[in-house]
Amino acid sequence: MPDPKTLERAEQDKRDGKSPSTQAGEFVREEIHHVREGKHGARSPQQAIAIGLSKARRAGIEVKPPPRGKTSESTRRKAERDYERGHGEGTSRRTSARRSAATSQALEREPQQSASRRSLSAQAHSAASRRSASERSAAGRQASRTKGRAGRSAAAKKAARTRSRRRS
Repeated sequence: MPDPKTLERAEQDKRDGKSPSTQAGEFVREEIHHVREGKHGARSPQQAIAIGLSKARRAGIEVKPPPRGKTSESTRRKAERDYERGHGEGTSRRTSARRSAATSQALEREPQQSASRRSLSAQAHSAASRRSASERSAAGRQASRTKGRAGRSAAAKKAARTRSRRRS
């Protein structure tokens, strides 16, 4: 069950007119925090992200399941089930206590290192490299449109700091 604050932040994002993936980002953020504080682990940053997306779908966020061919069939089916569950279509049966405990125990055995700054940075870098230059450029333009004046100013200052650090 997601934290009430996470749900509130996602609802605020929706009110602000932000995209479903941005709303789902709140759930991913919560998962990263869980791994970092030792609540459970994750085998990779991708697993932590997948858990967050699953929670978002179950909470009713409009994150569509991946299309055929993008991921494995089992992953796609799981995403479809989560989506239906969050949109009132799927069954509302509770997960058996045994299965729930097994999942928790398996995650507790996984390392916490997968949510480190370094591993998340590597994941972001590899995800960006799979996109074309025009896609990355379009994403940047979209971000600047939805950021607002103060947000753009803060982002520009941060970019300038990053550039100056790279030069020295």
